[in-house]
Amino acid sequence: MSSNNFLSLFSSSIGKKVIMAVTGLFICLFLVVHVAGNFQLFKADSGLAFNKYAVLMTTNPFIKTISYILYLTIIIHAIRGLMIEFENRKARPVRYAKYDGNANSKWASRNMGILGTILLVFIVVHMHDFWYNYKFGHTPYTLYKTELATGKMTEAKDMGPDFKMGSKMEEMLAGDYKYVIVKDLYKEVKEEFKQLWWVLFYVVCMGAVSFHLYHGFRSGFQSLGLNNRRYNNIFQSIGTWIFAIIIPASFAAMPLYFYFNQ
Repeated sequence: MSSNNFLSLFSSSIGKKVIMAVTGLFICLFLVVHVAGNFQLFKADSGLAFNKYAVLMTTNPFIKTISYILYLTIIIHAIRGLMIEFENRKARPVRYAKYDGNANSKWASRNMGILGTILLVFIVVHMHDFWYNYKFGHTPYTLYKTELATGKMTEAKDMGPDFKMGSKMEEMLAGDYKYVIVKDLYKEVKEEFKQLWWVLFYVVCMGAVSFHLYHGFRSGFQSLGLNNRRYNNIFQSIGTWIFAIIIPASFAAMPLYFYFNQ
């Protein structure tokens, strides 16, 4: 296939849907990993496990490479999604008079552009408040002291606003204790979710995630030609229970947990 034919394929209607499907399903895979890692927030260890997870996610070369691919994937998915939404609205200047389950598409399908825009705004805000500030801002450090014999944490000490270190985490042994000094993203998350407006914003956006994934997960497989009667119910169940319910609800539970336990 020549380069012109290749470009023509991906600029066609089918090609655009394939791009949306591949990028969307990759993002779905990321969400599974991300929510699993964020469950460390619920661990009763003053944030040590989550902070170690944050260090791993931002320093491991393989994970960093995947992260850069993810950022590119999100950008491509967002741009393509907005282009498709614009083209659809241009081709259909008259809105549906009323919803008819047989004649019209489902609400989530008809509003993927709006849902996607809400999520894009959320991603920008979320990345700024956590990822950007963690990497380039002044996230405080915390010293954790753990007994080697029992594995019990005996101290979690804030190192203060003026403390600086050349790395995100240092571990050392002294006597019967293990000491860990680490950038405390957990504290940043905890402080952020003390604010009701941010909690509400986060929960509402998780509602948008739910609707977006409910339609997007199954349609992604359809766009890739994997629409098979034998597997459709499986795809629909996974899309509904895992991506439209469990993952958004899990993410929404995090700000609610911190807000009601402050």
